[in-house]
Amino acid sequence: MRFQPFLAAALLLALAPLTLNPAEARQQQIAQAANAPKALGGDKNWNAFSAGSGKGLVCYLVGKPAKTLPEHVTRGRIGVSVTHRPGENTYNVVNFQLGYDTKPGSDADLTIDGKKFSLFTAKQGAWAKDAATDKAVTMALDKGKTAVIKATSEHNNTSTDTYSLDGFSKALELIDKACNVKR
Repeated sequence: MRFQPFLAAALLLALAPLTLNPAEARQQQIAQAANAPKALGGDKNWNAFSAGSGKGLVCYLVGKPAKTLPEHVTRGRIGVSVTHRPGENTYNVVNFQLGYDTKPGSDADLTIDGKKFSLFTAKQGAWAKDAATDKAVTMALDKGKTAVIKATSEHNNTSTDTYSLDGFSKALELIDKACNVKR
């Protein structure tokens, strides 16, 4: 019987969200819907999305590799994204998800149609070192046909992910339009 006050308090906390009046509940649903990602479209292996509004607006594209090496190795999420956050004055932020923890202090080598970029790695991702490199990588992806990223895991295993850039330009146009980015 000593736990009855605790159980009563826990039950009240669990049911508290259900006590919203209908107008408050509708406002909460509207706010959640406004922040949910909206599909803008895409082409081939590339898709574009936006989320939020005003200063919280985020526009991003995502793509998956056409080929990953080594084959038959279990990895986590593998892909690339390019993100605009106009409210933070950041554009063309490139992030490759590698699907494993990278070797500390290592760089990833990105080649887009023969043009080479060095990206820094942290945990399971690879990023451009500055905004100018982000923009250069985004422009190369926009004009390119193939991107290849090579990185090293914390266990010294090397991966190679190859992306077809067919469809990238369409997804980039969609996020540029949604975030009012001029090229």
